[in-house]
Amino acid sequence: MKIGLLTSDKVMTVLDWCYEQSLNGLPAMPSVSEIAERYLDKHHQNPEAAIKAFVRWQHAKVGTTGFLTGLGGLITLPVAVPADVSSVLYVQTRMIAVIASIRDYDLNDDQVKTFVYACLVGQSGVDLLKNAGVKIGQKLTVQMIKQIPKQVLLAINKKVGLRLVTKFGQKGVVNLGKLVPVVGGVIGGTVNMGSNLVIAKTAKKVFI
Repeated sequence: MKIGLLTSDKVMTVLDWCYEQSLNGLPAMPSVSEIAERYLDKHHQNPEAAIKAFVRWQHAKVGTTGFLTGLGGLITLPVAVPADVSSVLYVQTRMIAVIASIRDYDLNDDQVKTFVYACLVGQSGVDLLKNAGVKIGQKLTVQMIKQIPKQVLLAINKKVGLRLVTKFGQKGVVNLGKLVPVVGGVIGGTVNMGSNLVIAKTAKKVFI
């Protein structure tokens, strides 16, 4: 499958796929809910301790080539995008979703899915949510979440897609010098650690 120009529509298609696979779990990999439950159980149902431990694990794990090479399910992506881009999007989408799940947000809500996507672009995503009337810094109730109109969600998603296209066009988002082709066409590499921590911090701010 030929890799063409990375567009906002392609990014959103991949994001939707990554989100669905995060919730269901890739082959031989746990789902978001399974990860959240595991860390909550390990830390005596203390959400903050669970999130701190999970982010620490994620930070250490994605810094190894073996982690991304293990994402074999990414060869089933619905559109042709660079393997390093799809791998990073999957890893970071799942991380945000785990944080949201630990803090008891319903990941099946379209609104919550949009919040997850917004976290991928850091502070600019927070600003998008604020402009849409989302009160960052306080617990969002089900009623508050449901009040956000569908057209607003679509507009936020579109802006996130455009920002991600720009982001992946910048040097340093993925450490391209460390990418290694492996069997099956999947590429292994290391996620930019600074970006990963910024996204985790954003997710903790949004999913309060």
